[in-house]
Amino acid sequence: MTIKMTITQSLYHRFKRHRTLQTDHIKALPIAILMPHSACNCQCVMCDIWKDNKNLKQLTEKDIHGLMRSLTKLGTQQVVMSGGEALLNPNFFRFCEILKGQNIKVSLLSTGLTLKKNAPRILTWVNDIIVSLDGNEEIHNRIRNIPNAFQKLREGVQYLKSLDPAFKITSRTVIHRLNFRYWPAIIDSAREMGLDQCSFLPADTSSHAFNREVLWSNQRQHEILLTQNETTELKNGTEDIIKKYAPDFASHFIAESPDKLRKIPGYYSAFYGLNPFPYKKCNAPWVSTVVEADGTVRPCFFHAPLGNIRDQSLESILNGEQGMRFRKELDMNTNNTCKKCVCYLNLSPGTKLI
Repeated sequence: MTIKMTITQSLYHRFKRHRTLQTDHIKALPIAILMPHSACNCQCVMCDIWKDNKNLKQLTEKDIHGLMRSLTKLGTQQVVMSGGEALLNPNFFRFCEILKGQNIKVSLLSTGLTLKKNAPRILTWVNDIIVSLDGNEEIHNRIRNIPNAFQKLREGVQYLKSLDPAFKITSRTVIHRLNFRYWPAIIDSAREMGLDQCSFLPADTSSHAFNREVLWSNQRQHEILLTQNETTELKNGTEDIIKKYAPDFASHFIAESPDKLRKIPGYYSAFYGLNPFPYKKCNAPWVSTVVEADGTVRPCFFHAPLGNIRDQSLESILNGEQGMRFRKELDMNTNNTCKKCVCYLNLSPGTKLI
C-alpha cells in the first residue's frame, strides 16, 4: 500500500486543485463517485432506480483498473460508492481493495439492508458508511416499500458498532411530503440506532437523475413535493426542530447548521414562486465526477454525460473539448438544473479528505 502524502505532495496537490478552479482544466480530482451496480434492493417512492433492475449494468474489475490510471494521476483521495446498491456488485470489495491499495478512502452509500451480512469485509475495506433513513420504523418501511427495512438497517448498524464502536456510520434523509411531519422521529431514530450523525436535504423531483429517462409529470412530482400550505407547516416545523434539538446542532449530531436546514422549506416554497430557490455555492464539476454502472461519466449526478470510460480514459473525458466547454460555460446562478439542485458540493483547495 502506498504511503500517505508527504507535506510537499500535499501542498502540490492543493496547488493543482487551486489551478483547476482557475483554469477549468482538471489537474486534481479529490473525489470520484462510482456506481458499481445499477440495481437497488429497495423500491423507494421518490426514486426510479429500482424500476430498471431487470436491465442490470455494473462496473467490472477491468473498469476499476482502467480508472486507476486517471485517479492516481489526478490525486483522487476519496471514492464514494453510490448506486443503486453498491454492495450488490459481487466484486465490490475487490474494487475497494484496489482503491485502498493506492491510499484512496472508500465511502459507501447504502440502503443498509445487507450491512450485517457484509460487516467483517466492510470493516476491512470501507472507511465510512452513509445510510438512507426515511423515518421511524413505520414510515421508513412504507417509503422503502420493503418489509422490515428499518429493522435490517438498525441491526446492521448496531452489529457494525458492536464490532468496531469507532467505525463512522451516518445517515442521510430526504425530507419530502411523505415524511416531513416525522422529522423529529427521524432524529430520534438516528440516535437510538447508534448513528454518529444525521443529515437532511429536500427531494429532487425535476431532473433526470435517479434513473428518470422521462421527466416526472407535474402530478408525479406533487406526490413528493409539498403543497403550498404544507411548506408553511414545514417552515414552522423546522424552527421547532432548531429549538428542540439545539444541543444536536452544537455537537454536530445534526450535520447541517440551522440556516442550512431552513433552506429545505425554502426550496419547496420556491416551486410556488414564494421565494427564489435557495442560493448554493457549488464546485462539484471541478472537484468531483460521477461514473455510472455502464461507464457513463457525468460532471455531477444531475448534468448530461460527457463520455464513457469504456471508450476513453476518465482524464481525457474530463479534459476533452466537451468537458472543458461545460465547465467554462456553466453559470450556476442561471442554469436551471443548478438552481433546482438539492445535492451540492463546495470543496476548497485546502479541504482535507484523508
